Amino acid sequence: MSYSAADFLAAFQRHLPTGPIWPREAGSTQAAALGCLMPTLERLAQRDANLLIDAFPATTVELLPEWQASLGLPDACAGTDPTIEQQRAQVVARLTDSGGASIDYFVTFAANLGYAITITEFAPARADFLCADEPVYDPFWAYMWRVNASAVTVEYFSADISFADEPLAEWGNAVLECEIQSRKPARTTVFFSYG
Repeated sequence: MSYSAADFLAAFQRHLPTGPIWPREAGSTQAAALGCLMPTLERLAQRDANLLIDAFPATTVELLPEWQASLGLPDACAGTDPTIEQQRAQVVARLTDSGGASIDYFVTFAANLGYAITITEFAPARADFLCADEPVYDPFWAYMWRVNASAVTVEYFSADISFADEPLAEWGNAVLECEIQSRKPARTTVFFSYG
C-alpha cells in the first residue's frame, strides 16, 4: 500500500499537540508549511516499498551495483555497454551457477543468461562404427563440442524494464560465448554455430 502526501499530512497533524496554536484546517499557515515536507515522505515511502522488488536480483535497479560488486561484475563478458536487462541476467546466472560440465548444466546456464541453446558432442570413429550417415572424426574430436544457438540473439527495448538511454534493439551473442568459454572444461574445445 502506498501513502500519498495528503495521507502523511493528515497523520502528522493527528499527532500534533492540541490547542489554539496548533490549527489543523487545510488553509492554515501551519498546514501549508507542513505540506511542503510531505512530498518527501511520500517519495521515501515509495522507495521503501520498492526495496522488496529491488532486493531480488532479477528485478533490481538501484541495488544492481551491489549485486555486481559481490560477484565481481561487470567483467569482460558483459561487453562494452550492456543493457540493464543483460546486467541482471548475468547477475542471476552467476548467482544460480552451481558449476558442472554436463550438457544440462550449460543449457541451463545459457537460459539464465537469456539464450536458448543446444549442444552437440562428437565422437571419434571406431572399428564397430557404421559411418553411413555420420562423418568420420579423428580421435581429437572426443574433446570437441558445439554450442548451437539462434543466428543472432536480439534483445528488444522493453518499456517496463529498459532505461531511456538504452538502444531499441541489440544484437549479438558475445556474452554467451564469453561465459561458456570461461566455464568449459579445460581439456575441451568449444565452438559456436548460429542459425
